[in-house]
Formats: sequence, structure tokens, C-alpha cells
Amino acid sequence: MKSPFILVTALFILAAAPATTALAQKPDYVSDEEEEKLRDAQDPSERVEVYLALTQNRLDRIASFRSKPMDPQYDNGAFIDHLLDEYISLTDDLKSWIQDQYDRRGDMRKGLKKALEMGPKQLEDLRRIQDAPDAYAADYAKSLHDARDDFTDALDGATKALGEQIKTFGEIRENEKADAKAEKERTKEEKKQSKEEEKLRKKQQKQNPPDEDDN
Repeated sequence: MKSPFILVTALFILAAAPATTALAQKPDYVSDEEEEKLRDAQDPSERVEVYLALTQNRLDRIASFRSKPMDPQYDNGAFIDHLLDEYISLTDDLKSWIQDQYDRRGDMRKGLKKALEMGPKQLEDLRRIQDAPDAYAADYAKSLHDARDDFTDALDGATKALGEQIKTFGEIRENEKADAKAEKERTKEEKKQSKEEEKLRKKQQKQNPPDEDDN
């Protein structure tokens, strides 16, 4: 299958190694707790949702920081730029995971749908930062632009991957439904047969009560 990402950056190519090994050494843009969450999320869809939660966390931290009075003695622009760099790194990891699981035919339908549901909000959060510049906007302008482009690319890839996976796993889903229906019918038939055998046994007991001398 072709890559779901049409525009593949050099950074993404370097990140395209299997995501199961990408966390062998903790990257400096995730905390120990976040790393543990990622390691625990081995299900294809669950890992996608964890990455989405982490990227949203960076945007929430930026929004919270910008909502408060900024200390001019603090390097405010550099702090926001750092969070945006983390956002970009996590987005690249998300793209790498989607690509890896897409190649492995890992079922990500649930996670990809969640990405397409949550994605527009994150793009809106980024747009809001751009539309309401603060005194330090020039310090993180490039990172903000890259973050929007990178996440847009991630959503484009998720859209293509989901479309292909619906085609691939749709038939499997129908087969699973058919198997479940057949199993339900077998269980129903077994219960019916068991009831009939029980009725027959009780009927035979009434017709042939046990001899008291046998007790």
C-alpha cells in the first residue's frame, strides 16, 4: 500500500522507523509519565489517541501561559517556541505511528476517526495563536507556521489511511458479524436441544418412577 502521506518531509522520513522501537530511548520532549502512557498504549488506535492527548496538552499549556500577564524578565517567546517544538515532535511521532501501523495493517480505524474529530480543534487553537499575536510572537512565528503545516499533513494522512482501512477491514467486520450471528444461532439451538432433553428426561421419570425397594 502507498503511504497515506503525500508530502513527506525529511524529518518524517527519519522518524519513520517502527514506532515500537522509537521509544526505546525516552525523547526529551515527553515526561516520564507521558512516556509510560505511550509504552502502555500498544493498541494501534489507543496509541493514536495518546499522541492526540499529548499534542493537545501542549496547546493547552500555551493558551494558559498566554492568558496570564507575562514577566518581561522571563524569556516568554522562547518558552512558547519550546512548547511548539514539542508539539511538532509529537506530531511527527503520530505520523510515524500511523505510517508504521498502516504498513503493518494494524487496525487504527477508531483512533483515526478520533484524530479527524479532534484535529480541527487543534488547528483552530493554532490559528487563534496566530490571529492574536502577543509581544513575543516573532520569537515563535516559524515554529507556529511549521506546527500548523505538520499537523495539517498528519490529518491529511489520517484521512487517507482511514479510507483505505475502511476498505480493508470492512470485509473483516462483515465476516465477524456473520460469525457472531452463526455462533448466536448455535448457542440458541444448543439451549433449545438441552431444554427438550430435560423435558424428555422428566417425562420418562414420571412414566417410570423409581422403585421404593431400590432405595
